[in-house]
Amino acid sequence: MNKQPSVSIIINNYNYAQFVRQSIDSALGQNYRPLEVIVVDDGSTDNSREVISTYGDCIHAIFQPNGKQAAALNTGFASSKGDIILFLDADDYLMPTAVEQIVGAFQSGIGKVHFRLQVVDGENQPLGYFIPSIGMKLDYGEVWRKLLQTSSYVSSPMSGNAYRRETLVPVFPIPDEYKTTGDDYLMISTPFYAKELAGIDEPIGAYRVHDNNQWALNSVSGSRFRRFVHHDLQNFALLQQRAKEVGVEVSENLERRSLGRIWSRLASLRLEPQDHPVSSDSTWQLMSWGIQALWKHSSHNFPKRIIYTLLFLWVGLMPVPLARMGITWLYAPHLRPKVIDRTLNQLRALVSG
Repeated sequence: MNKQPSVSIIINNYNYAQFVRQSIDSALGQNYRPLEVIVVDDGSTDNSREVISTYGDCIHAIFQPNGKQAAALNTGFASSKGDIILFLDADDYLMPTAVEQIVGAFQSGIGKVHFRLQVVDGENQPLGYFIPSIGMKLDYGEVWRKLLQTSSYVSSPMSGNAYRRETLVPVFPIPDEYKTTGDDYLMISTPFYAKELAGIDEPIGAYRVHDNNQWALNSVSGSRFRRFVHHDLQNFALLQQRAKEVGVEVSENLERRSLGRIWSRLASLRLEPQDHPVSSDSTWQLMSWGIQALWKHSSHNFPKRIIYTLLFLWVGLMPVPLARMGITWLYAPHLRPKVIDRTLNQLRALVSG
């Protein structure tokens, strides 16, 4: 970019009065200008409005009836003026140099920049891991090609992404069917309109895990994974739609190449088989698909492939209480006993050696 690009940080909030101040402060505290901060309160019933109103003209505050996440994002984007757009969930926050580093990564031809997030708890204490994990490198370049190869790519949740405005214009407004999963919609859609993606592997933002977080896992349940499966099926249909729009065919077995999608289906099937949404699934089939996807299509290193292979076998073959334990260790690392972490680290070292 020839001129200093303007940046819009759009914070979407619903009943996060206890967190939204830190989110707003982290946006206003960026060491980069020109910058606008837009806060869309989506019909909160707690004291969020009072907290947000204390900022006066320092932010652009918008209060609207509850329409879910996508409605808040649509309102924020329509009100924004920045060349670069960041969507920040109100329970997350940015490090002071985040925007400066993001702008620096927007070289010519880059339509989206994503970055690693440090995972913290409700009291801002680090939980010892990151999203994505340190062992996974954020994907870059023509990521749409990888989407067509594996139906997924290594990225971050909503708060770990920044976009050129022209990348977002073709995909906004977000449809109502994605009203609670706007980040999935953007993750799949934007690579087809961004020429290339860039990644910042340093954690320059924080993702908060707490009891009221809709998607972060503090415990595992069949109902939670059924939601994941339903959204995965919806996302795959969206991927097929985007591919068709750009005139590219989707492989018949593409759905079986996504490790995360297979994990969700296996967890759902093992935890509550009577309510599992895909009637044709079997444990042996999902284990087989998962291990094939792990070794043929994933970007995991060799030690992680060994560990995840063992986890697939554990979750697929063990009695349900032990399978639940394995699922918990995989999806909620902060709940793992320390002895398990030490054992995994020793296994990694052994395999690497």
